[in-house]
Parts: sequence; C-alpha cells; structure tokens
Amino acid sequence: MGVRKQGERNIRKLTRMGKKSLGLTLPVDIVQKLGWRERQKVVVKKVRGGIVIRDWKK
Repeated sequence: MGVRKQGERNIRKLTRMGKKSLGLTLPVDIVQKLGWRERQKVVVKKVRGGIVIRDWKK
C-alpha cells in the first residue's frame, strides 16, 4: 500500500462483505488508543449525519 498524505490517513472505503453487509476498516492507532481488541463486540448506531461506534457493554 502506498503512503498517504497526512490529511488522508483516516479516509476509508466501504467493502462488500456479503449480499446485505459492508465492512469498514478502522485505523489501528485509534483502535489501540481505545483499548479495543480483535473480534470485540461494538454497537453501531445511526445518528444525524453519520454513525457512532461504541464498545458493547452487557
């Protein structure tokens, strides 16, 4: 993968994962700062103008 400019580091593409779902990669530095792990459950919520991704709590 090529080197991205400073302002483009957090630009991501949606990728088709199946017929009814899309995948999105998250920047590893952000995930590490949040203390999240691979395969961790998260909650995705639609809000006005975008989405919010939060840690899933029981």
